[in-house]
Amino acid sequence: MAAIAPLAGSFALIFGGCCSNVYCLEAIVKHEPDSGLLITLFQFIFTCLSTLHYQFDPNGRFFAKPSPVPFRKWIVSATLFFTVNMMNNWAFAFNISVPVHIILRSFGSVTTMAAGWLRGKKYSSVQVFSVAVLTIGVMVSAWADAKSKGKTMDTSSIDIHSASFEMGLMILLVAQLLSAYMGAYVEDIYLEHGNHWKANLFYSHLLSIPLFLNFSPVLYKQFTRLQASHPFQVPPIIAATLPPTINKVLASTSQHVIYLTANAITQLLCITGVNILSANTSAVTVTIVLNIRKLVSFLLSIWIFGNHMSGLMKVGAAMVFGAGALYGWETSYKIPQRKRAAAEKAQKSQ
Repeated sequence: MAAIAPLAGSFALIFGGCCSNVYCLEAIVKHEPDSGLLITLFQFIFTCLSTLHYQFDPNGRFFAKPSPVPFRKWIVSATLFFTVNMMNNWAFAFNISVPVHIILRSFGSVTTMAAGWLRGKKYSSVQVFSVAVLTIGVMVSAWADAKSKGKTMDTSSIDIHSASFEMGLMILLVAQLLSAYMGAYVEDIYLEHGNHWKANLFYSHLLSIPLFLNFSPVLYKQFTRLQASHPFQVPPIIAATLPPTINKVLASTSQHVIYLTANAITQLLCITGVNILSANTSAVTVTIVLNIRKLVSFLLSIWIFGNHMSGLMKVGAAMVFGAGALYGWETSYKIPQRKRAAAEKAQKSQ
């Protein structure tokens, strides 16, 4: 039971934080598609401040605990992390809508498994099959949802042959490849130095923040445009439960700045869950869980807004959850069972 608790907590953080983060993100990029850089900076600053207590030590050098991992490895991890997040958010500036963004990023399980294979990792045929089916299922479900009457992809004005759209596709493809390598790299760090996910969470954000300095003029313009949107309107039911000072502050703040802050908070919850999961499982398992989370975001959208769930979407949902269950059964039960049987056979032969 003690081993299950961290996984259960990570699932709650991933599915709660990441799903909420998608809605905040969509609200921002619909108003200002070029806000990817500012979104990333807000997420990094908020997460760094929120995780400072993990490494704070008043008696340590620079008021920090000694790093359990060589600092050069944290620098490599932070550089990869910064680049992947920058590219994923930058893609919105190239006519990539949020639904299309989710569809294209569903290839993460494939690229992660490919990166692991290139680094010498072995996967069973069942694992490979389940990842392929899951990826196809996410794409089918996302496409069916985007084509449903209640929710369109809102890409009627996009020319898929335009240079900007093709550039967006290329940016997301490179980001997926880098993300796959980063997952394998961090997994190797945990295997060699221990599951120090809290230190990784802190240093990956702290060491990335200075990289934003060269983008200061762009960041200022993006924040100015978001600040110019209409003030945030607090629902009367919620306003009645809040102190007058809080209501006054919210009413005088731009709606999209509130979304920006909420996006940073939910991103913190999401990546905390991802780090807990990655410290206790493999990189491919993390990607599988994140792919299932993407489908849950679509299903919640259907249920919350009363959209029709088509037959094609039901097929996609069955593929995703079925493939996820198959992968979990193969990874958690069948492979350990085969290893135990092989060990017992070797022991008997000796």
